[in-house]
Amino acid sequence: MASNNPGLKRTESIADTMPEALKKSRYHMKRCFAKYIEKGRRTLKLHQLMDETAEAIDDVTERSQVLEGLLGYILCSTQEAVVIPPHVAFAVRPNPGSWEFVKVNSDDLTVDPITTTDFLKFKEMIYDENWAKDENALEVDFGAYDFSSPHLTLSSSIGNGLNFVSKFLTAKLSGRRESAQPLVDYLLSLELQGERLMINENLNTAEKLQMALIIAEVYLSGLPKDTPFQTFELRFKEWGFEKGWGDTAERVKQTIRSLSEVLQAPDPINLENFITRLPKIFNVVIFSPHGYFGQSDVLGLPDTWWAVYILDQVKALEEEMLLRIKHQGLNVKPQIIVVTRQIPEARGTKCNQELEPINGTKYSNILRVPFRTEKGVLRRWISRFDIYPYLETFTKDATAKILDILDGKPDLIIGNYTDGNLVASLMASKLGVTQATIAHALEKTKYEDSDVKWRELDPKYHFSCQFIADTIAMNQTDFVVASTYQEIAGSKDRPGQYESHAAFTLPGLCRVVRGINVFDPKFNIAAPGADQSVYFPYTENQRRLTKFHPQIDELLYNKEDNDEHIGYLADKKKPIIFSMARLDVVKNLTGLTEWYGKNKRLRDLVNLVIVGAFFDPSKSKDREETAEIKKMHSLMEKYQLKGQMRWIAAQSDRLRNGELYRYIADTKGAFVQPALYEAFGLTVIEAMNCGLPTFATNQGGPAEIIVDGVSGFHIDPNNGVESSTKIADFFRQV
Repeated sequence: MASNNPGLKRTESIADTMPEALKKSRYHMKRCFAKYIEKGRRTLKLHQLMDETAEAIDDVTERSQVLEGLLGYILCSTQEAVVIPPHVAFAVRPNPGSWEFVKVNSDDLTVDPITTTDFLKFKEMIYDENWAKDENALEVDFGAYDFSSPHLTLSSSIGNGLNFVSKFLTAKLSGRRESAQPLVDYLLSLELQGERLMINENLNTAEKLQMALIIAEVYLSGLPKDTPFQTFELRFKEWGFEKGWGDTAERVKQTIRSLSEVLQAPDPINLENFITRLPKIFNVVIFSPHGYFGQSDVLGLPDTWWAVYILDQVKALEEEMLLRIKHQGLNVKPQIIVVTRQIPEARGTKCNQELEPINGTKYSNILRVPFRTEKGVLRRWISRFDIYPYLETFTKDATAKILDILDGKPDLIIGNYTDGNLVASLMASKLGVTQATIAHALEKTKYEDSDVKWRELDPKYHFSCQFIADTIAMNQTDFVVASTYQEIAGSKDRPGQYESHAAFTLPGLCRVVRGINVFDPKFNIAAPGADQSVYFPYTENQRRLTKFHPQIDELLYNKEDNDEHIGYLADKKKPIIFSMARLDVVKNLTGLTEWYGKNKRLRDLVNLVIVGAFFDPSKSKDREETAEIKKMHSLMEKYQLKGQMRWIAAQSDRLRNGELYRYIADTKGAFVQPALYEAFGLTVIEAMNCGLPTFATNQGGPAEIIVDGVSGFHIDPNNGVESSTKIADFFRQV
């Protein structure tokens, strides 16, 4: 695999160049490799590799000379090294999505390229030696079944699949006349409830279609622009045209001209423009099986945080579908069904209802299907990590209900999170329907070494199911919607969520040598935004929701502890630093609290407000949340924070939450998002929309959202001292 590093020729690999680089620094590298192997079998992350290199070459000048050269580039591009004396195996990532593996003998510094399988076996030797040596160990290669269109080649192109596919299809359409026949055949396949759309068999070749398009465009040019399609529908039908071109003469002419340009002189922009005009999506199914999924009284309960995002998605999607259907000249009522789990023991919510109309929509509903077992319906809520045994039966039951409600198959199936994506894969495969997946979060990157340590984590998280389910869904799906480039392929220094599934091993279970290929054009970036009617700048005084101010003042400053808030802010004149999230390990709210507790200068400058979870750990059914609640209490006690910190329970009123951001801005405060990893960071967008200075993790999506020092500030969640100092410096300066 060629590296794009300027120090290497494009035809050279790490294995080609590393021996020469080692030769030039042989003395120093002998010392380094002696240091690497002196502790025996183990894995080394990049920071550990750099620390031990510094110990081995203690002269700063000499170390700089080594690290500034080609060898330093290779070492700094290493994501992981595995030590099995006398060898050290390196997983080198010269660019996002690109990996090479080499093995170095510490005795003589000989370098050999190794395969992905060899590297994974090296890792397995540390965690399960018998498995590593087992010739019958299960090895999985999803790449062997990759029959999709050609893949992207440049790291910078990852996530731009639609643009790539448009160019690829344009190239296929160019040239001979018969090359356009697949497009004609596709148009012939379009129908709605048994009725043809766009064209009929009279226009079954590209030549016939091109001639008819010319005649139709000339005819339409003589009509007023707003002439309804019904006025000339019969004449169009005689020429071979059906419904779907548009609702007025002007819109029909635009669609016809767009197709004519595609057939005569195809280019990617014209092709995309034409495809977006086609009537092909009328009924959509969206899966989100786990959690208390509802429209009221669910926020704050376990596994509910994405309900708002999905419901917002549905409202926007229905609005767009209605507009497109109108412009296509069709009289169709689209349906969107959000399929989730029915929970008989609903805890005062509507999660026990089978069908619930979605507020703010005309034709969209929540369909709840129970988890069935041999012993009957599962009545209580269970964690998202525990639901895998129920998903196959759930898919069958949901499919039967959906076919009945829609009186046929949907046109598009969208999955959300691991369970929703797996169910969407099963249903889409069975029905032969286009599938889209939205990960929201891939848990593998949140827990270090969670693949090789799966045995110890499985009783709590069932990662063995989750990682394989994610890999299956991402390979099965037709396209993946990601929020940021970081979510797919990370940054120069850190792999992305999807990229972490490129190759991994679950020792004793299976070895995935090719899992997800981030160069696949199915990956597309579509960043979500914040609702502008809720999250708008604090300076827009005319729009401010001042009716909430007494409630917010109570939330922030009432000194009496109750079920909604504990702790108090003794000095109301101080600015507030504020964070709002689920209370789990990866969101790192307890980490932020500890940073604050340890930094006296920061405590003197600002107050801290945390919004999330309950205060009583017994009220939570989520194991990780329970542990974090207990930890938060202990930190407040340890650092005596009650006069400088307010902990507010999870808030479900979105309008009030929007005004809460703005109220914090009134205090001259800031928003802090300290997550260990964040795929996108919607709260970051919300805070910035409201005008709050924002400090956000440099691990994941916020690194793309924020330009450090310009539109906000990056903080390192793994370095609390540095991060809290950066926040304190900001408040000292302003």
